[in-house]
Amino acid sequence: MDIRVLGGLAVRTEDGYLHLGTPKQQLVFAMLALEVGRLVTLDGLVDELWPEEPPRSAVPNVRTYAANLRRSLEAATAGRVTVAREHGGYRLEAEPSQVDLVRLTAGWHQARELAEAGDRLGAASLLTDVIGAWSEPLLAGLRPGPTLAARREAVDRERQAAVELFAELRLGSGGADLALPLLRAHASRHPLREPAQVLLMRALIRTDDLSEALAVYQATRDALAEQLGVPPGPELERLHRAALEARRARRRSGGGRVEAVPNGRSADAGRGPNWLPRVVTDFVGRRELVERMLDDITTGHETGPVVRVIDGMAGCGKTTLAVHLANRLADRFPGGQLFIDLGGHAEGAPVPPASALVTLLRQVGLPAGRIPGELPDRIEMWRRELARRRAVVVLDNAADSAQVEPLLPVTGRAVVLVTSRRRLLALTERPSVSLPVLSEPDALALLTTLVGEQRVQADPDGAAEMVRICGGLPLAIRLAGTRLAHRPAWSMSDMARRLAGKPAFLPRLRAEARTVVEAFAESYEPLGDSAKRVFRSFGLVAGGHLDTAMVGALTDLSLDETADLVDELVDRHLVEEIADGRYRLHDLMRQYAFELSLQADPEPVRRAAAEGLLDHVLHSVVVVSAPMEEKRLVDLQLRLKAPLRPDLLAARLPGDLEWLEEHRLNLNSLVRQAAREGHEALAWRLARAAWRFFYMRSYFDDISATHGEGLVAASRAGDRHAVALMHNYLASACVRTGAYQEASAHLHEVVSIRAELGDVEGTQRARVNLGVVYWLTGRIREALDINRAAVRASVLDSLPVLPNLGLTLRFLGRYDEAMAVHRLQLFVARVRGDQFHLSNALGHLGGVRYRAGQSAQAERLLRASLALQDRTGNGFARAETLSHLAGTYRQLGRLGDALRHHHAAIETAANSGERHVQAEARNELAVTLRAVGRQEESAAMFRQALDIATRIAHPYEQGRALSGLAEHLADTDPEEARRYRQRALVIFERMGVPEQHEIRQLLAEVRPHRA
Repeated sequence: MDIRVLGGLAVRTEDGYLHLGTPKQQLVFAMLALEVGRLVTLDGLVDELWPEEPPRSAVPNVRTYAANLRRSLEAATAGRVTVAREHGGYRLEAEPSQVDLVRLTAGWHQARELAEAGDRLGAASLLTDVIGAWSEPLLAGLRPGPTLAARREAVDRERQAAVELFAELRLGSGGADLALPLLRAHASRHPLREPAQVLLMRALIRTDDLSEALAVYQATRDALAEQLGVPPGPELERLHRAALEARRARRRSGGGRVEAVPNGRSADAGRGPNWLPRVVTDFVGRRELVERMLDDITTGHETGPVVRVIDGMAGCGKTTLAVHLANRLADRFPGGQLFIDLGGHAEGAPVPPASALVTLLRQVGLPAGRIPGELPDRIEMWRRELARRRAVVVLDNAADSAQVEPLLPVTGRAVVLVTSRRRLLALTERPSVSLPVLSEPDALALLTTLVGEQRVQADPDGAAEMVRICGGLPLAIRLAGTRLAHRPAWSMSDMARRLAGKPAFLPRLRAEARTVVEAFAESYEPLGDSAKRVFRSFGLVAGGHLDTAMVGALTDLSLDETADLVDELVDRHLVEEIADGRYRLHDLMRQYAFELSLQADPEPVRRAAAEGLLDHVLHSVVVVSAPMEEKRLVDLQLRLKAPLRPDLLAARLPGDLEWLEEHRLNLNSLVRQAAREGHEALAWRLARAAWRFFYMRSYFDDISATHGEGLVAASRAGDRHAVALMHNYLASACVRTGAYQEASAHLHEVVSIRAELGDVEGTQRARVNLGVVYWLTGRIREALDINRAAVRASVLDSLPVLPNLGLTLRFLGRYDEAMAVHRLQLFVARVRGDQFHLSNALGHLGGVRYRAGQSAQAERLLRASLALQDRTGNGFARAETLSHLAGTYRQLGRLGDALRHHHAAIETAANSGERHVQAEARNELAVTLRAVGRQEESAAMFRQALDIATRIAHPYEQGRALSGLAEHLADTDPEEARRYRQRALVIFERMGVPEQHEIRQLLAEVRPHRA
């Protein structure tokens, strides 16, 4: 028996294919087959079949399906394969190797192990068979529930990794020409997957096809910018420069072949990114420990990833040691040096693993849009990316093992250094390195680097007493030594006496901080009043770091004065400069600054400082985001007052997305701080101001977190306008992450509140947004009602609404009405001189003519739309227009033109990221392939369309693909064809589209076979 879950679900026996029953019964079998030999719970099956509202008969129905499957399997295999009923669920009793996915996954894992062991030839040979057999998606043709949908995504990612490893092996063995066909298909299928584009560019450069390599870069750059709003990663940029240089060199040499080498490095051996903070230049001591750890790490990484934990009390130098080790290891681990502060002992909550993974994945160059929304998927992606790199990762300031464990690799040869004040025993079998305070010789050596050898030797007893009072802690010694360096007339003993005379601790400071407070106080007290105020202000901020303008907003000082004072704090080691113009405090120092502020600054002063910072950050985000926003809408929604410090906004540049990227985590922290400290109006406004950046970069977790806090703040303030605003933008994140029910709930709240406020425009805008959700979920009649009402109300600008109205009418088969709407769109666009909507209206009119079979008129309209798009540079809906023109050529019998335009439509849809159009274009191409007699290619294309449509839950294209597959199966497997048509009919009837009539007629003509 052969159980196939890749492609369509099927069971093949010696006597032929086994009938698996209804679609829901097939889902039951799919769940059991994917967990062959393991128990699948009854609750899990019910949730998969009815994820929203299970009927009362759900459990009996599942039992019936299982019983039917048991009878069929036992009859076909003489009892060798069966569905066993056990307590709480069912289990498929079969050999795991009988399931195709199990066999192929085992082959892929074996190939990966061979590659890691150095047997590249054996790995490539095995992958040739695996990839050849693994060509179709999981459970094509079935509409899965949540569990199977997640499994489908995971299986697809496994295949992507297998293809990329195979291509890597081919490139490494000089077989770039052999890798090219596979890479072209893979890169075309995943246009936003940078590793795929990198591999394709490398193969093209190796085969001296520099023009196509540059075209791949251009297409990828455009797709990333248009869909994700991000630039290409560093590896793509390096390859781009390499191809350009090679082309210039070829021209200089008269056209001969020239090897492309990016920046003097091999295209395969480029150094990875370095995200480590600035190195301490006076690192001393711990020589024996450093050498021992380096030897241990370089020996251990040969057998797999290395995880080492460094624990110790605050201020003992854990972070400094980890960063020093990471820099020492950089040459041996060229895949990159990554760093994240997990905030385990800072004010506020530690960084959750999900957020940490976003930061780490961005550091390795992945666009945010490619990072999945669910934590298990992020963990899988992170581990897969890390397995491909010999990198060093520093996970600093960990709270506990639960925070760190999801961030650790399980394969590959990466090194992870974890620092924590706690002993994290669960992370690794090796004991952690418990970092003691500095020994007296090492402590004196550090002091010597700060004040000079002559002063230490002049008063050795005083120096010894000084480091004793500092408790051997590098942080305390560094502060005291810096203070002493500024007082050349003081001796070591003078400083020791001053330290000994300081108060032991501040009332609210934790006990672990009391050993360094003497050094803190000795560095703080000599400061002038303004410098003291600047230092205390750092303790009032929840964010991870501040720039100079932000400190100026906190303290109400000028930018120049602020810069001078911050430089003084940096010189005295009270503040760290982590990058040019970006500053932070050690978490102990932050606590000390906060305690000082509580004692020295009245509550109104502290509140005014926080308000000044929040106001500045809010206006900064608005300025930077201005090129991406519609000013009228921002003004209407935010209702901003003038900035408190307009002079500080001169440092902000419109469109400076890197500034927003650098402060992404700060924005989250500051919204949370504003909401929790009573700055409600600033909390929701800052969340909304940051929305456009978060949305463009696909930071949907950040939208949910900031707007969730904004919603709480707005509700507490009783600001109904703000509450509606927060619901509206929470819905945007839900739509993009597929949480359509939540999106609908949020938007219904917006409609209700806007109506309650008498905000007619806001109500209509929310209803139109709700119509988008209805369209996505196949509720076309409801979308039609909403768009029609919006046009009749004449509250919103009609141009953005008319295309949606015409589109819904077209899909309902009401072609005359759709034509009338799009003619109105065309008329309004002409009157206004709006070239965008002019080309859009022409394309929609051509689409209606094509669907109505009016081919000659359709061709003229569609070609006019494309010509206008070319002239204006507007590529919106171009893929759909190309697809319709291809179908028109098919109707006209110009099949060669049709095929060319189909392929152009698929490529354009891939570049633009319009996934529903990707499905539509494949369905259209499949029809043409069938018309030219290429039946197998046609069926494969329908399956691709079905896979894409199912992933994005786009029911119309799902129904079209099912119907097309049924046509292919009608002669060879009429029962299966009937089942496909029945599924398509359910979809089309629910949507109310005219395709239901043809399907119903076909089902009536072909009666089910009876034995």
